[in-house]
Amino acid sequence: MTLVLHQHPLASFCHKVLIALYESGTPFERVLVNLGDEASRTAFLALSPLGKMPALEDKGLGRTVFETSIIIEYLHRYHPGSARLIPEDFDAALDVRLWDRFFDHYVQEPMQQIVSERMRADGSEARAEEARQALKRAYAVIEDQLAADGWITGESFTMADCAAAPGLFYAETLVPYGSDVPKLAAYHQRLMERPSVARVLEEAMPYFKYYPYKENLPARFRPTDAEA
Repeated sequence: MTLVLHQHPLASFCHKVLIALYESGTPFERVLVNLGDEASRTAFLALSPLGKMPALEDKGLGRTVFETSIIIEYLHRYHPGSARLIPEDFDAALDVRLWDRFFDHYVQEPMQQIVSERMRADGSEARAEEARQALKRAYAVIEDQLAADGWITGESFTMADCAAAPGLFYAETLVPYGSDVPKLAAYHQRLMERPSVARVLEEAMPYFKYYPYKENLPARFRPTDAEA
């Protein structure tokens, strides 16, 4: 096995790459990164000096790749699988890359800001509220983009949808969808029913007890009192 994904099952950006790997059926191994464990942290920082996770190690080509979109692009080029997550047509590919960036910057980032403020001893409710408002603005933009069915850029599931699924999964636990974004709510449901997405979330279940807003998770993912 030449591909090794260094990741943590709770991390939304790791989910993004896992979804892409499962969509493509690309064989890989995984290494669980525990930054709270000195040995695991030291080994990971030797591979990824900035601590960026996930990191894809390609032992066959002797390369380590960081940044989720670049990892998926790399897989598309050097380890193509059964799914084409980036279109060959330039304009279509540009649209996919745009929405991939949108979900990473305008959904994932404010979502992580809200979580961070709750976890910090000096967390700011004002900063958390700013992030909640940013998510609501992002929801409105996504609603305008979506059709009644299909995926974010059309009929095909792409890298942009790989980015959308984990960001929206966590974001909706923080800022639930209102009646003003029905297409977004329906899109979210389609994402959750996608086999690759469902698989990633099932694998993450033992770790959801560590999610600071675990009480807001969908009931089937919520840890029991014994697990919490």
